[in-house]
Amino acid sequence: MTFRERQHEVAVRIALAAYEQPLLESGLWFHHDIRDNFYYASHLFATSTNPGLSATFDTDEGKQIAETVLLEVIRLQDQDTRSDTYGHFPLKLEPQPAPIKRSALPIELMGILMAYLFRRYSSAFSRPLRLAFESALLHAYRSGYYRKPLNQYNHHEAKYTAAKLIFGEMFHDRELLRDGQECLERMIASIQTKGMSEYGSLPWFWHWVQAFTCAWSMTENAALKQSLAAMLDRLWQERSQFYLQGTWVGAHSRALKHDIPRDSNVLFDYVQYGDFALPRELPRTEYAGLLFYEASEPVRRAALERSQAVEVTKLITKQATAARPEAVELHSYAYITESFAAGGVWERYAEFDNEQHRWDFTLPLGLTDGVNQSFFMHPGSGYAEDDPRHQSDCAEVLLHKNTVLALYPIPPESHETIVGILPKGEWLQEPNALYGQAGNVYWAIYVMRSYHVEEKSDRMLAISVGSPNGVVMEAVSVREAARKGMRSLNEFAGSARARAPQFSETVPLSVTYSNLYGEKLELVVHPDRRAEAFVGETLVSFEGYTV
Repeated sequence: MTFRERQHEVAVRIALAAYEQPLLESGLWFHHDIRDNFYYASHLFATSTNPGLSATFDTDEGKQIAETVLLEVIRLQDQDTRSDTYGHFPLKLEPQPAPIKRSALPIELMGILMAYLFRRYSSAFSRPLRLAFESALLHAYRSGYYRKPLNQYNHHEAKYTAAKLIFGEMFHDRELLRDGQECLERMIASIQTKGMSEYGSLPWFWHWVQAFTCAWSMTENAALKQSLAAMLDRLWQERSQFYLQGTWVGAHSRALKHDIPRDSNVLFDYVQYGDFALPRELPRTEYAGLLFYEASEPVRRAALERSQAVEVTKLITKQATAARPEAVELHSYAYITESFAAGGVWERYAEFDNEQHRWDFTLPLGLTDGVNQSFFMHPGSGYAEDDPRHQSDCAEVLLHKNTVLALYPIPPESHETIVGILPKGEWLQEPNALYGQAGNVYWAIYVMRSYHVEEKSDRMLAISVGSPNGVVMEAVSVREAARKGMRSLNEFAGSARARAPQFSETVPLSVTYSNLYGEKLELVVHPDRRAEAFVGETLVSFEGYTV
């Protein structure tokens, strides 16, 4: 399939879901998030008015339903010029859409997407809908919600920058347009010199992509279009470096719960790469069926051709904040093969809402019935069994190719449980080890203390109690294991048993392990929490890590 065919497939899929979704008494489909109403209605309207998409529903009725929802969405905009939330929309609409407190979030992205929908489809709008859009966009522009300086170079500011460009052109505001152009150039320079501080952040990375793709699609200024293309090229290069068949490998600064421990925000990936089957459930529709920027052939090829293992090492600068007056450098590592990936971030950092996902192993989508990520963690603030995104800072790691070593010097005042998330598969359980096959991968997992495993509907949950604690995980493809003479899980387990790591609880806390390739790995955590990692006799350094 071509890019366009995949995009059309996404658009029709979302449109059909919208068409079949019964409207609530409010005239909306959803009350949990106003944006989902807008995204569904946009796809339904676009599909209903495009005869080339071969919709399987009554397109006249579909268009009418879409218009009804779009009008109800716009009705909820605060259009009182005296209001503190002028131009804004509510975010959550429960129990009823009005009166609801407006939020700063929906307008950030929805405002520019409304401009795009109006630009592209207003010729098919009814007169009431066209007038409603004209009014809503004028209020959005006049509200100045986007008139904020660059500070953190994050997804919020990416959307503000795109809004400055789009509204600057739409309303012939030269000063605003010039501000947007300056912000765009500064954001490109920041990414090129300091990296993306929102590493692996979903869905917020896609907000960057949507915002700048929207601006790129709408501008007729050749120089601005070139700058926007440079930004999008950089974003897709970042995406491709951490891509493995529908997944985002390695560390994440933030994520929503449907992306950990299973990658589910896949629509933009599907349109761009197309090397996996589109899942049945689509928890984030956004604008993937309507907006698209084609990455360059070398960038796409780097993401799709994984026959040779690669290491991706990234230097990430976290900008100074009021709470942290100095910038902080983090080091991200990923090892990617055609069968699995491993990686994470070396340093613990207190990200927003305690959502840093420190490390994991990742399987391509579709190879297991359930989660595709595997990792251990010491639960922190916000943790729940069905939401394992929230870790404590009681962990130090060694990341090296197909192996991760992790130690947990849990303090006396904290709970002593560590939790492991494993994919469904065949698992052999022994007192301090698990050997398994999931997907096309064999796993060797060693736990410092005893553990037990609970089988859930979509994962295996390994629980170990005691302090301190530690884990070693190593993965190898079935094909690679066969080349080394191991042609079954039992033969792999036999080899792995002979290489069991040595854990030491004495001061300093440590673990030593020789991996499948004969490399000696050692992680040491001193009483002051200073960690040292060795590969062979060499202390790990971060030379060669670049943005």
